[in-house]
Amino acid sequence: MTPGPSTTTEASCVLDVRGAALDLTRHVAVMAIVNRTPDSFYDRGATFALDAAIAAGLAAAEEGAELVDVGGVKFAPGPPLPVEVEKDRILPVVRALAPVVAVSVDTFHPEVARAAIDAGASIINDTTGLRDPAMAAVVSEGGAGVVIAHSLAAPRMPHPNPHYDDVVADVAAFLAQRRDLALSRGIRPERIILDPGHDLNKNTLHSLELTRRLGELAELGSPLLVALSNKDFVGETLGRDRHDRVAGSLAAAVCCVLHGARVVRTHNVRETIDAVRMVEAIAGWREPAFLRHNMPAEAVA
Repeated sequence: MTPGPSTTTEASCVLDVRGAALDLTRHVAVMAIVNRTPDSFYDRGATFALDAAIAAGLAAAEEGAELVDVGGVKFAPGPPLPVEVEKDRILPVVRALAPVVAVSVDTFHPEVARAAIDAGASIINDTTGLRDPAMAAVVSEGGAGVVIAHSLAAPRMPHPNPHYDDVVADVAAFLAQRRDLALSRGIRPERIILDPGHDLNKNTLHSLELTRRLGELAELGSPLLVALSNKDFVGETLGRDRHDRVAGSLAAAVCCVLHGARVVRTHNVRETIDAVRMVEAIAGWREPAFLRHNMPAEAVA
């Protein structure tokens, strides 16, 4: 068995979020999930109502999330949603949250991305990995960042029994190629984030392999985002139902941070904040919130 890393991976990494520098060299950013969908796999529509979506985004920012990812269409296979309906779902949330926190928008439609950037979105999260090359031009022209995620299928289409010769090598090649596309369309390197796409057209063994060997993807040099919150690979590994996967998700997130991930996308913000801040402190990247236990009296006065 190959031993794991002895220390947390550290590499110079500054992400440009529409003019604001987010230094991820010794810091892990938490991205909160807000779904304006009636059928999202985890919350089953809990933030579908506009007021609930805005409140969830504000609460996430208050808890410490530095990014909030707003989506109007889930990834899973299903009928297409008209672009105008997707805009109606996400744009009011973007406008409400953008003055408070950096907003990412989960979409694969360039038209939606353009409207979201105009409304104040800082990042476009494309789970199809720039399948539509027009998306790269929209992001570049808008001065936004982009999350390039790995997936195989056309948007919202099934891909049964996915096969990889070597899932990590295949994902790395895909992400490098799509990053080259983004760069060729004028997206600056400090605005590109890569996501290996846990569970996206992958089975549980694939997602575990990606987690175990994530350091190989960190070597690509761009900030890595992991989106593994409450996913099926966690549930299948532990034999846990959808609402009983938080502990497994946190363990996977910590493992990914140790192997180089610098953005963690999550439904459970407070718990994830605590997990990644603890990793940062253990790595020597941050000081404890306070010191009292077995400290000299003058040090805690």
